[in-house]
Amino acid sequence: MTIHTEKIGGVGRQRNSRRPPRVVIAPDKFRGTATAGEVASAIAAAASSLGWDAVPLAMSDGGEGFLDACAPICPHVVVTTVTGPDGAPIDAQWRHGGRMAVVEMARASGLTLAGGPSANDPVGATSRGTGELLIAAARLVGPEGSVVLGLGGSATTDGGRAALEAVEEAGGLQGTTLMGAYDVDVPFADAAALFGPQKGAGPEQVDVLTQRLRLQADNWRDSRGIDISTIAGGGAAGGMGGAVVMLGGQLRSGYRFVAELVGLTEAMADADRVVTGEGRLDAGSFAGKVVGGVVADARNLGLATLVVAGQTTSDATAEAVGAGCTVLSLTERFGAERALGDTLACVREAATGWLAGPIG
Repeated sequence: MTIHTEKIGGVGRQRNSRRPPRVVIAPDKFRGTATAGEVASAIAAAASSLGWDAVPLAMSDGGEGFLDACAPICPHVVVTTVTGPDGAPIDAQWRHGGRMAVVEMARASGLTLAGGPSANDPVGATSRGTGELLIAAARLVGPEGSVVLGLGGSATTDGGRAALEAVEEAGGLQGTTLMGAYDVDVPFADAAALFGPQKGAGPEQVDVLTQRLRLQADNWRDSRGIDISTIAGGGAAGGMGGAVVMLGGQLRSGYRFVAELVGLTEAMADADRVVTGEGRLDAGSFAGKVVGGVVADARNLGLATLVVAGQTTSDATAEAVGAGCTVLSLTERFGAERALGDTLACVREAATGWLAGPIG
C-alpha cells in the first residue's frame, strides 16, 4: 500500500492512495445569490468531475440557512404570522422535530424582510417577531422541550428588548429550554458599532444605538442582577444574544452547533483538502462565522484550504492567507457582473482550477 504525505504549513498528512482524494466542501451562503446548499453542490459537481470524493456539507452559523442546516433533526416546517422588523405582519417559517424546535431570527426580524440596508430603519427596527416565534415554538415543544434560536441576519439593534417583552407578556417560555446559536461572538454594546452600518445606520445613528445598548445593559444589571456586557455572543443579532440570556437561555457558537450536527470534524479527519466560502469575506468572517471556523479547524488538521468569496477585503484576505489558505474573489476573477449574475458557474470554475492542482 502506497502512502503519500502532503505537507501543509509544516504539518504532514498521510493519504491512502487506494481511495480517491477526498475534499470536504463546507461553505456558508452567498447572500442574495446562492444558498450554502447550492454552493456546496456546485463545488461537489466540479470535484467529482475531476475524480475527487466530494463531501458537501452546507453550513450556517446561526444566520440565514440555519433552518435548512437543522432539517435533519427538525424535519417538520411550521409557519407562524408574526410582527416583522418594520412592524408589519409577516409569515415566518420555523422547524420542529420531537421535543426540539429551531427558530431563525432572520425569518422574523431579518434585514432582507426590511428591504435591505437602504430601506431599513436601523433605530426603529423591532425584534418583537422573534419573541413571538419563540412563544409559538415553546408552546409546541412544551416544558420538557428545547428551542434553538439562530442569531444572525437581523435588521435590528434593539438589544432584543422587543422580543423579550413579547415573551414576558405571553407568560414566559414556561420551562422550555432555550439556546441561542450566535454567528458572531461580539459583546453586547459593540453590536451597533460593528454591524449597525450594515443595517443602514449612519454615524449618528450608530452613536444612538450604542448608547441605547449600554443603558439597556445597565438596566438589566441593576434590575435583574445579570451583567451581559462581556458575555461572548451577547451582541449577536443586534444584541438579541443578550435577551436570550435574560430569558434564562444559554449561548453557544452557531458554527459549532451546525458543525456537530453535520459531522464536519469527522469528515475533515479523513479529508485531503477543504473548500469553504461566503458572499463577502471581511473581518467579521473570523469573529465566529462559518469561514473563520472552517479555516481554523482545517489549519489545526494541516489541510490545504480554498476560500471562495464573492467579494473580499484586504485585511480578511491577509488573515486567511496567513492561516495557510488560498483565497479567490469571484469579483476580482470574473468581474462584478458575472460574479453576481452567474455565481454558481463562477464558483464551479474557481473550485475546478484549484482542485485540478497536485495534491502533494
